[in-house]
Amino acid sequence: MKDMGIKDSLRTGMTFGLTSAVITTMGLMIGLNSGSGSKMIVLGGIVTIAIADAFSDALGIHVSEESENVHTTWEVWCATIATFLAKFSFALTFIVPVLLLPLETAIVVSVAWGLSILAVLSYVIAKAQGERPWKIIGEHLLIAVVVIFVTHWVGHWVATFAS
Repeated sequence: MKDMGIKDSLRTGMTFGLTSAVITTMGLMIGLNSGSGSKMIVLGGIVTIAIADAFSDALGIHVSEESENVHTTWEVWCATIATFLAKFSFALTFIVPVLLLPLETAIVVSVAWGLSILAVLSYVIAKAQGERPWKIIGEHLLIAVVVIFVTHWVGHWVATFAS
């Protein structure tokens, strides 16, 4: 019984951390690029999100799991650590295209990378639940695309105040 709880805790942390890494890092990158067009600012944003938001999300999962009052201390910590590691490591993967490519190309590659990660994760979730993958994938990608458009617009809007 305990092993199943730990597996559930690890799954919770990994799926939450991975999803959060993709959505927040893409949103931040797009917003910072639209507002500044600076490779250094986008890189700084990615590293900041990888550190600060990974700790924030891990603490959020920790408190959420504790508040359910059904998990062992070990299960809570498994979810916490899995969330941190998934968020931190996957957020950092977005650095690679920014370092290797011109910024505009890196943004496009990063969006493709992020949407691919979400699609694969959504497919795995749908299959595990016995659901139609296209429905779950479509739902999750739609949310990601909304984030992309909103952060792009907000970045441009903020840039008008800085000029």
